[in-house]
Amino acid sequence: MTIKPNIIVIMADDMGMGDIHAFGNNDVLTPNIDKLISDGTSFMNHYSASPMCAPARASFLTGKYPHRAGAIDVSTSRGLDRINPEEKLLPSYLKDLGYRTGMVGKWHNGRDLEKYHPLRRGFDEFTGFCLGWMDYWNWSLDKNGKPMKADGRYLTDVFTDESVSFIERNKDNPFFLYLAYNAPHDPLQAHEEDIRYFKSLGKYNTAVSTIYAMIKRMDEGVGKVMSTLKKHNLYENTIILFTSDNGPSFRGKDDMCMKRFNLGFSGSKGDVLEGGIRVPAILKDNGTIDGGDESRKIIHFIDWLPSIYEMAGGTVGSFKGIDGVPISKEKPQDQREFYWQWNRLAPVDGCNMAMQKNGYKLYYPPVPEAVRYLESETKPFREILENPNTGHELNINDYKRKLSKPVEPKLFNLNDDPEEKTDLSMAKTMEYIMMKDSLETWFDKMNDEWEKTASKTIGKASKLYARNK
Repeated sequence: MTIKPNIIVIMADDMGMGDIHAFGNNDVLTPNIDKLISDGTSFMNHYSASPMCAPARASFLTGKYPHRAGAIDVSTSRGLDRINPEEKLLPSYLKDLGYRTGMVGKWHNGRDLEKYHPLRRGFDEFTGFCLGWMDYWNWSLDKNGKPMKADGRYLTDVFTDESVSFIERNKDNPFFLYLAYNAPHDPLQAHEEDIRYFKSLGKYNTAVSTIYAMIKRMDEGVGKVMSTLKKHNLYENTIILFTSDNGPSFRGKDDMCMKRFNLGFSGSKGDVLEGGIRVPAILKDNGTIDGGDESRKIIHFIDWLPSIYEMAGGTVGSFKGIDGVPISKEKPQDQREFYWQWNRLAPVDGCNMAMQKNGYKLYYPPVPEAVRYLESETKPFREILENPNTGHELNINDYKRKLSKPVEPKLFNLNDDPEEKTDLSMAKTMEYIMMKDSLETWFDKMNDEWEKTASKTIGKASKLYARNK
């Protein structure tokens, strides 16, 4: 009888390729992640589905592009982070195979209504928060539907402790653990002694020193998870995937500027340039791949659901309607097309869009007005959206934006120019025209899909968003 492998997905938050020691950052301290690298395979051409948190996570859990999954933005108050409640998520597929499923950490794919809660989306256990961020010291969590208040521990350590507890309690059965650390997402908070260490190097401002301190503590948590598995002789039969939801944030000014080393990639969180979407992916499986391998094949977030399901013993042929393919059955790179698009509110054609095929990448820069927060962003829309009899009305002026005209896209050859410095749109006109047509066709299809899904996730507000294309 074949013993099913345990499966752990560790999702960092706003962590770039350059935030890992083994990938070329000599100052950051990630010995445990480096150990995973030596034990597994590093996918160096691995892409998130979005340069922002909620859409990326929705895609990972559904195997679909964010527009089809329903989560196109990070705004919880507007309901734009919600995964369509009709979608079947990765933990539900694994439950069908006999797995005990648990989630620890940041959810950010729907809050407030029970139907969006992790316990209703396939997880047997949940300890974490449903917002997009949380204070690391004065935290407030949900533990299986009941409040869990701050007790003096650092939040990253809490998530590690809860993960260790889940493993200990489920060690005799196949389990799936989704450990979604919120580090190194802001607020920038860490142990003072760790911050002092990085500042003492004389290279980094307060923001970057704090980020590296946050990563150090998360790496220690990864080490504790690995040690727990080894303690119970589970490590060899446990598949571990370490990744990040999107690229690093470079916001802030002066001493609080978060810009840092990221392998020379252009862009950062929020942009579909490489720096915003190319993220770490380290896979330690249960013995079928050689440790220390480095893969250059292109892997997209949409591919992980069918890949993990297949690793767990599922038959991927039973899937219908997903966009990803399992790693084992991946087509040659020149036969696959990969897409990205993100902006706030409703999708905007020609804004922050990209397509990659056969080494070429077509890129539309963001339309500035479409990617900014609105002053009304923090208004309490939830009550209005979910309780139409409150006497309040949605105001179309809260959704209107005067948008600049999109600029013409650029074309890059990522094989020769991973830093996206040289525009080849005039030199490679055939590739440029064909990719532009393909990207436009994809966007139209995805926008139609999102409008259908939005009627289920944000109700009557979907019509207002649709008027603001």
